Amino acid sequence: MTEMRIEPFGDQVLAWHAQGVEGQAIWQLLVEQHGFGGSYSSLKRFLRRVAPPTPRATLRLEVDPGEEAQVDFGFGGLFRDPERDRRRRAWAFVMTLSCSRHQYAELVFDQSVATWLRLHRAAFEFFGGVPRRVVLDNLRAAIVHAALYDPEVQRSYREFAEAYGFLIAPCRPRTPQHKGKVEQGGVHYVKRNALAGRDFRDLPDGNRHLLRWVVETAGRRVHGTIKQIPLEVFDHVERAALQPLPVTPWELTEWKRAKLHPDCHVVFAGAYYSGPHRLIGQRLWVRATDLKVELYQDYILVATHRRARPASGAPHRPLAARQGPLPHANADVVSHARGGDRPRLWRLHRAFARRSPSGSAPQRPRHPAPGPPLHPHSVGRRLCPGPRRRRVSLPHREDDPRAGP
Repeated sequence: MTEMRIEPFGDQVLAWHAQGVEGQAIWQLLVEQHGFGGSYSSLKRFLRRVAPPTPRATLRLEVDPGEEAQVDFGFGGLFRDPERDRRRRAWAFVMTLSCSRHQYAELVFDQSVATWLRLHRAAFEFFGGVPRRVVLDNLRAAIVHAALYDPEVQRSYREFAEAYGFLIAPCRPRTPQHKGKVEQGGVHYVKRNALAGRDFRDLPDGNRHLLRWVVETAGRRVHGTIKQIPLEVFDHVERAALQPLPVTPWELTEWKRAKLHPDCHVVFAGAYYSGPHRLIGQRLWVRATDLKVELYQDYILVATHRRARPASGAPHRPLAARQGPLPHANADVVSHARGGDRPRLWRLHRAFARRSPSGSAPQRPRHPAPGPPLHPHSVGRRLCPGPRRRRVSLPHREDDPRAGP
């Protein structure tokens, strides 16, 4: 009966529908402009009858054993962080093998590049091998710029893929259905089955439960699509088809762009690293591992340093800018280079000599002894840029036998 009340406005409703106006908006326009008194449900029934939706056909793709894995992140809930002693948002990382549907899952507090690479390495070690292709979403830890045909891959992830020998296959933008095996049977299944309705002491406790659940529950169920047990398919078919792991584990590497400042240093992770002065003002690539940091101009290596701790850039500053003993042994040269008081330093030197076994003090030189320059760049210039210091004669004590008449 209520659908009959829409018939007078049928042409207008179909015109709005052809323009892409949603059903809720069409009903609101009918109420505001024409005083329509019917319900929104009657409008939906009218649209289904006169303009039925076109069903979309989908194709389910099955791949060969060891050919593909799909990865994704999903919100996992709030977990206690034992390091910060507070509850934080956690994310569930899931990697699903497309043939057997066997999967690896882990909870983390961030989606950084370092975490993304560590999770991949942990998943490959859990499976005991590497798939030939990894299908992923366009998250920033892996894809710098999402595009339809030529996405830009994050540099650290690209180096990781080259080391393990797999192909990076990002989905098209806004097409999560292209990785449906991990979207529905992975992340959603973990959230609905493994995590729902359970309380965990902290994040490590949740990960211990998740690792047991992957093997004992998810791995031993009869999968709804392939109608087989994922762990049995993996053990009998897919495990042997995976590529072998590298002989030596890949060292986690982080790439970052950093500007070389006028003091010839870049700042990375709170520490300072020097670079060539000819590149001042340019943005260099910083490649960092746990032990060393390398600076690149595009693909050319220009500097290498040991990894420094945050806020301790002194090990990589130029020699002339450091604090510490200078390489000259002559007291006058050392005092003059540091801008100190030479007579006072000389008296300390003589007092130290009186305590020596020989008891004889060395003669005070009138001029600095020759020696190597303080720094390769200090040749031909003064050691101290300040004003020259005048020599001052100090009075002697009356009982000093060395004092003159």
